[in-house]
Amino acid sequence: MAKTKSIFQCSACRHEVAKWVGKCPDCGAWGTVNELAGSAAGVGAPAGRRAMLPSTAAAPISQIDSKVTQAQPTGVSELDRVLGGGIVPGSVVLLSGEPGVGKSTLLLEVAHRWANQREQKSLYVTAEESAGQVRLRADRTGAVHERVYLAAESDLSVVLGHVEQVRPSLLVVDSVQTMLAPDVDGTIGGVTQVRAVAAALTSLAKASGIAVLLVGHVTKDGNIAGPRTLEHLVDVVLQFEGDKNSTLRMVRGIKNRFGGADEVGCFELHDDGISCVSDPSGLFLHHRTDSVSGTAVTVAMDGKRPLVAEVQGLTVNTEMPQPRRAVSGLDYNRVAMVLAVLQSRGRVFLGKHDVYAATVGGMRLLEPAADLAIALAIASAESDTALPPGWVILGEVGLAGEVRKVTGLARRLAEAERLGFTTALVPPGLERSKSGMKVHEVTDLKSAIRLASLRKPRKAPAEKGPDF
Repeated sequence: MAKTKSIFQCSACRHEVAKWVGKCPDCGAWGTVNELAGSAAGVGAPAGRRAMLPSTAAAPISQIDSKVTQAQPTGVSELDRVLGGGIVPGSVVLLSGEPGVGKSTLLLEVAHRWANQREQKSLYVTAEESAGQVRLRADRTGAVHERVYLAAESDLSVVLGHVEQVRPSLLVVDSVQTMLAPDVDGTIGGVTQVRAVAAALTSLAKASGIAVLLVGHVTKDGNIAGPRTLEHLVDVVLQFEGDKNSTLRMVRGIKNRFGGADEVGCFELHDDGISCVSDPSGLFLHHRTDSVSGTAVTVAMDGKRPLVAEVQGLTVNTEMPQPRRAVSGLDYNRVAMVLAVLQSRGRVFLGKHDVYAATVGGMRLLEPAADLAIALAIASAESDTALPPGWVILGEVGLAGEVRKVTGLARRLAEAERLGFTTALVPPGLERSKSGMKVHEVTDLKSAIRLASLRKPRKAPAEKGPDF
């Protein structure tokens, strides 16, 4: 007689384990692992499985039509840039972001342009808002079109029925965490429900060739809510970022099976919709006629995209025993390290100064290539001497005061030259190019300060001896 084997399964995520445990190793839920009806050992083992005739025979890879997976432009240029040219038919794209950042506005614009330029139907399914709310947004942003169909529904079965009736080539679901699969246990937004909804929509996309755009919620930490398998099921994962105090929005590629995953698209959110920003460098520069002390311009790489950014520094005398250090848009620990090197190697003493460092336009500048620009901006503020006009500064600063190489230096200089900058301060070892810029190579921080005509290095203040 066959021996009976117990099976333990988590009621939240359906994960099976060999023995009972208090905490599910897959979803982390407590007290959800229950024993199911036993099964006979050996039944259904791999050795006992019989081969089945496949529905479609395997074909040589040379005979597979590659045109089926060619990307089709959406009409939103910055989104197409991140996607690698457009949306591939039969693919599933997951767009995640914080509430209110503009995900629904962007995807409604995509549905409108898809129907307008391709003369194909697009279906927008909203499970969070009513049809009237979406229509009001469409009126405000100019996204009303006769081939854009709208359905306010949260039941997955009904949504699949809408797809059969409308037969769209683009399906937008807002959002995957609010959809309900009626034949699956679990609450809306739970691990089991999200996984079942995503799997069903992925199967629909692969079987019918419909391109599916999913909206995903994020947690407090900024990660995509739901099981990790949600990111594995879809073909493309995009992160929609933006500060509520700024109109700038960025779509960043995290995963892309059809192209590079290091592209960034820039948008500007307005009251009347969202628009592409093909040249975002101008948003991060404060255009002025006169040079001002405490400012330096650098070029950051966001993915493969060079962005010219302005760094500002300010130093103020203080009598407090612990001077203040305030940072906005920069890495606090990185700025603290630059200040230490600036004082030790550059002989710019800031022990009696409050130091403020920030970026312009709400840009976040976290890469080491901005170290030299931060150092010279603060040195310029301390000496009240402006840097020469038309200068762009690039380089990583080490603890020994040396200026190190940065990646993509030629591309950074090309972007700076395009915007009218004439002189560059860069690390040594740059390969000569046809650039019309005047390039100065500096080996250490002290020579960079001297070349920028800031104040000459001075001696450290003498320590006051004890009174007798």
